[in-house]
Amino acid sequence: QVQLVESGGGLVQAGGSLRLSCVASGRIFSSYSMAWFRQAPGKEREFVAAITWSGGSTYYADSVKGRFTISRDNDKNTVYLQMNSLKPEDTAVYFCAAQFRLSGGYDASVRYGNWGQGTQVTVSS
Repeated sequence: QVQLVESGGGLVQAGGSLRLSCVASGRIFSSYSMAWFRQAPGKEREFVAAITWSGGSTYYADSVKGRFTISRDNDKNTVYLQMNSLKPEDTAVYFCAAQFRLSGGYDASVRYGNWGQGTQVTVSS
């Protein structure tokens, strides 16, 4: 299994930027597909972005395309989510997720067996 710890959340104004980090430990990080999900109060968890274990492909929810970028640094066992042009509707708890060598279904939360505790992102209008 992999233990995940998110950081980088905070309060920003609409139009601002924030960079989230997720540090993994416990297994070989380079063999895990990684993703970000988010959940706002009163709403269900939704997919944000994913990156394959090989790092060759990325996937994004339509709502964040062009604004968010997911990346990974295997030497640091870390996955990042760069969030630009933030909107109030981006306000949520952001969760990091990992699964050993996913071959598909990167946007499905049920595919991931490892989750962090989340970091709060609040975007003011």
